[in-house]
Amino acid sequence: MTQSHDSDVAFIKALAELLRENDLTELEVKREYGDDDSLNVRVSRQTPPPAPVAAVQHVAPAPASAPAAPAAPTPAPQAVSEDPAQDPGAVTSPMVGTAYLSPEPGAGAFISVGDTVSEGQTLLIVEAMKTMNQIPSPRAGTVKRILVEDGAPVEFGAPLVILG
Repeated sequence: MTQSHDSDVAFIKALAELLRENDLTELEVKREYGDDDSLNVRVSRQTPPPAPVAAVQHVAPAPASAPAAPAAPTPAPQAVSEDPAQDPGAVTSPMVGTAYLSPEPGAGAFISVGDTVSEGQTLLIVEAMKTMNQIPSPRAGTVKRILVEDGAPVEFGAPLVILG
């Protein structure tokens, strides 16, 4: 029984290490040993809120719009910058994976800021479990912001692009 306990502890430590190395927030595993003997493990961690990053991103747009009309433009960018996921034009990731902005290394990006896109047009790719998943535009619009970098890991529900 002790040997099983020691191997379980080593297994849980290995899961925690996988969680940290792959920048995951949660991992759940069920290990079957035999009849009526199993181990269910759920390892999770909290990630720091993205608010400080959003506040830094807000600093650059504010001065550019301030000279033209100080009162009107300021509230809109401020609301968008605080939490991009709440922006009505946000396109979010339907899965956990790795975001790619072009169809293959060295090729041009699917979209750039300022591009006009049509409904169904591929915005980027999210690779999950060695499968390349095209992320289509949910509607026609203009690309206002691209919130991910090429090759960056993304979580389920994370904002990827803001359409206007």
